[in-house]
Amino acid sequence: MISVNDVRHVLVLPDRDAAEEVAEEAAGRFGLPEEPQLVRDALAGEDDAEDAQWLVVIEDPAGRLPAAELEALAAEHEGWLEAP
Repeated sequence: MISVNDVRHVLVLPDRDAAEEVAEEAAGRFGLPEEPQLVRDALAGEDDAEDAQWLVVIEDPAGRLPAAELEALAAEHEGWLEAP
């Protein structure tokens, strides 16, 4: 049984374009009530914006989104799903 907790999925993508595509696809594919949040994540010690990863943060309060499908979506765009 899944308890109702605040669940947050974080997908890590190589660039902003990929993150925007994943956010749009996730919203449509999973019928999300709100748009996923995009966050720029600069790599430690890197000042160059080109070396930043982008995070797609998806709120899933009911814990209903399948991690395997989120992971596959991220992988299609050369990214991955962060482990909880």
